[in-house]
Amino acid sequence: MKKYNQYKTTFIFTILFVILLVVFFLDLFMGSISIPGTEIIKIFFSQESSSPEWLSIINNFRIPKAFTALLAGAALSVSGLQMQTVFRNPLAGPDVLGITAGASLGVAITVLGISTLLPEAFTGFSGNGPVVIAACMGAGFILLLIFIVSLRIKNVITILILGIMFGSGIFAVVSILQYFSPASSLKSFVIWTMGSLSGVTKSQLHVLLPVIAVGLFLAFIHAKTLNALLLGENYAKSLGVNIRTSRFFIFFSTSLLAGSITAFCGPIGFVGIAVPHIARILFKTSNHHVLIPGTILIGAIMLLLSDILTLLPGNDSVLPINSVTALLGIPVVIWIIIKNKKIA
Repeated sequence: MKKYNQYKTTFIFTILFVILLVVFFLDLFMGSISIPGTEIIKIFFSQESSSPEWLSIINNFRIPKAFTALLAGAALSVSGLQMQTVFRNPLAGPDVLGITAGASLGVAITVLGISTLLPEAFTGFSGNGPVVIAACMGAGFILLLIFIVSLRIKNVITILILGIMFGSGIFAVVSILQYFSPASSLKSFVIWTMGSLSGVTKSQLHVLLPVIAVGLFLAFIHAKTLNALLLGENYAKSLGVNIRTSRFFIFFSTSLLAGSITAFCGPIGFVGIAVPHIARILFKTSNHHVLIPGTILIGAIMLLLSDILTLLPGNDSVLPINSVTALLGIPVVIWIIIKNKKIA
């Protein structure tokens, strides 16, 4: 049976990897400008094209967007998996510790505050650099608060409640900033809250990729610890797990993964909650050595599919990525709630 399960797991991983390649290249084909598939393949592998315009579109827009979707799906899904395991709560997601709220506060202060009071200083920055820096600082600030709390409080459920309270308080501050902001700044902030994969440039990917790599690496090396935490902290302690140190690195990994994606792409909901459950159903295991890579693949596929679906209603308009991930993720969340109620 064990041998069969290993073959079955390998088969599922192979299928998921093939699907990932298919949706990745399909995402490159989608756009307002029609480009022949042969040209897209040629540009991707040889950086040559009969049209400089097509070369620019693929290299500067579609390839960065597809890689951003891949990274965002993997990062948000793994951060959700870690939070669901640590808090032993099936509805825990990347924003459970208030990381998304912290990033939102940083962006709100930048877009609704600094840009309003000091417009000339703000426009001196190029691109969305100030927004990214502010979001990272906001997420880091929440991480620092959570870490300080975790040094004094051992109960993980209490930390969860405090994280939710931090998030609620921060969103209250953001609402006040929105209330007193001019229409132009408010519009920019609302657009950011809808989430977007198209705003990340190739140079920004060079920053985002290593951050995500570090976060995923920390998740992988703590897979054994996450397996132990499934049975409770007392059991983990009996196996020699240092709860305080492990908790810090897991929180730090989650903050890197969720905070960086929120900073560059805006808040993207439901991926971190839904994908870990899909992975558990598909692989029929709670082993994080299997769930982490499986969650990475499924999350990347889900975000790439979501990005494709944002372009389907019409060639001239693009749906917010948040609306599509919500439509895909909400049925999974409803199913989780109904299933848990039946079990109770």
